Amino acid sequence: MHKTRLDFLKRYMATICPTGYEEEASRVWREEADKFADRTWVDQHGNSFAVVNEKGSPRIMLAGHADEIGLLVTHICEKGYLYFTGLGGWDVQVLPGQRVRIVTAKGIVLGIIGRKPIHLMSPEDRKKVVKMEDLWIDIGAADRKAAEKLVAIGDPAVLDYDYAELRDGLATARGFDDRIGAFVVLEAARLAAKMKPKAAIYAVATVQEEIGVRGATTSAYGIDPQVGIAVDVGHATDMPGMSKEKTRSGEVTMGGGPIVTRGPNVNTPLFERIVKTAKSKQIPIQLHAYPRPTGTDARAIQVTRAGVATGLICVPSRYMHSPSEIVHLDDVENCSVLIAETIAGIGPKTSFLPS
Repeated sequence: MHKTRLDFLKRYMATICPTGYEEEASRVWREEADKFADRTWVDQHGNSFAVVNEKGSPRIMLAGHADEIGLLVTHICEKGYLYFTGLGGWDVQVLPGQRVRIVTAKGIVLGIIGRKPIHLMSPEDRKKVVKMEDLWIDIGAADRKAAEKLVAIGDPAVLDYDYAELRDGLATARGFDDRIGAFVVLEAARLAAKMKPKAAIYAVATVQEEIGVRGATTSAYGIDPQVGIAVDVGHATDMPGMSKEKTRSGEVTMGGGPIVTRGPNVNTPLFERIVKTAKSKQIPIQLHAYPRPTGTDARAIQVTRAGVATGLICVPSRYMHSPSEIVHLDDVENCSVLIAETIAGIGPKTSFLPS
């Protein structure tokens, strides 16, 4: 990946973007889009847009959701401890002992997720699954009054992890699900802008996907696209404990190329165009079959208004919804190139009607 693109990715991943509180990441995304897009804007829901060749036809929507899972402060007790709930779906077992960054009106407040030490638990309690209601956040406040000077009910938080690179092209970060998708669609639009596209290309960093693809629902309604491609992360199966047969996820490897989904949530002519483009441009891809509406923005885009020819391309990822998600930078780059090359040839007469 070119240094300038990697620098932006690092800057983007450094933002805090829990679902429903996407302002910081959205602002950084639009600032980058301003460098090449015809125009950029944000809607009342918080979705961020960048359009290329706005008068072109058809309208193509590229969607990657910017939001990540997070926490939400719900109560401050008399002793100054914060109780919380989840923003999006958590594996609660990873939370005890984690540091968190709480976004407050006065800036970031550091806290620690507390739990009774294992030394003080009964043998029965040690065997129990961790529940969120049994955890709290310790910010070092002496009491409720001291805590309330720093934190308010409804303040969001994320775990205290940053972007880092491992080796052989692998990178890890909190929130690759799915700021990496929002990065990919912006990069795809940037690449497509240089290809003199016939279509109008709308890149969208959607919001609130983690609580029901809400941003994709509203942004797709506003754009009214004829074609839509959602970008998310998909499960890699090249790690221990992943049975390719039992998980029904197939064989997906890190660095093996973008995951191209096939199934009822995907328009067949668009799927075939993506695969044909991958072959002609020698871009490695991995196929994934999914039998119902997916849990991605593609679900909402497909059924917008009178229906949209929808595709879904995913970046292989390990450890989804954990503090340290992993992606391969080659997959990220290939995903952007595949989308750009696919949409560059779409024009007013391109048909996506089922044959």
